[in-house]
Amino acid sequence: MNWKARLAAALLIVLATGGMATAQPYIVASDIPWAPFEMITADGEFFGFDLDLFRAIAHTAGFEIEIQNVGFDVIIENVKSGLADIGVSGFTITEDREKVIDFSMPYYLSNQAVVIQKGSGLNIVTALAGLGPTGAVGAQNATTGLWWAEDHLQGSGIEIEVKGYETYPSAILDLVNGRVDAVIQDEPASVASVTAYPDDLQIAGIINTYEYFGFLVAEGDPEGLLPQINGALETLGLTVVDGVGGLQELVVAEGSFIADLLEIYFGPDTEDITAAWIQCKDLILAGDLAGFVACMKAELGL
Repeated sequence: MNWKARLAAALLIVLATGGMATAQPYIVASDIPWAPFEMITADGEFFGFDLDLFRAIAHTAGFEIEIQNVGFDVIIENVKSGLADIGVSGFTITEDREKVIDFSMPYYLSNQAVVIQKGSGLNIVTALAGLGPTGAVGAQNATTGLWWAEDHLQGSGIEIEVKGYETYPSAILDLVNGRVDAVIQDEPASVASVTAYPDDLQIAGIINTYEYFGFLVAEGDPEGLLPQINGALETLGLTVVDGVGGLQELVVAEGSFIADLLEIYFGPDTEDITAAWIQCKDLILAGDLAGFVACMKAELGL
């Protein structure tokens, strides 16, 4: 190709793109799996309440995303350093975290559950008092479940071992195999864990920690993402209002996308959700939110 042909080709590219480079997708870092918030199919495709909600946010706000599976305890550092743009992984909004990154408006309210073995003879009090056969409880590293155990159990002088794990599924597997007496984990994920091991596990009780989940970006929001994320959350049906005792109340509009997504992911069996998502995934990936909801509900019989 001579120089005139190369110049003509270059001009065609400029005209086709409006003289601007194609926008790169924002990198979303998430710790997968952690059902029902983050899940993975046998073929390695990512889905779940968090991830499909953020896909809907990206579609509503008009930007592209690429989801990467990253260890939970390095997500904040990756966002701070620019290796990722957004953290989407059931992050509780805390004062310490807000010192180094910025959060979106809260999108989910959760408490901690205490999961124990069925037939262990333990209850929430004895399990957290270190009176089980192992004298240990487990939680994932860098989570509020682990911090709660360190602050409220060990910090109160209770003789108990607090084991940190790279992932919650690893902690749950140790519980099933009797290597810890209990696992402290967010309530919805604990329900999913019990559903996965119905003959082995049960929830002993709930610790009311009133934790609000938020999506996180680098401090100062250098990409200007938070107004877009918050605006999309409101468009998708979420309103945050002041509640009793200084707490925030998350109000989800009836019939909204978020209301439908909550129904889809919190209630049905995890295996059924996975099978339904495989059938309906092309719709959410293409940004057809109404079609995705209709397909998922039909597949799940909702």
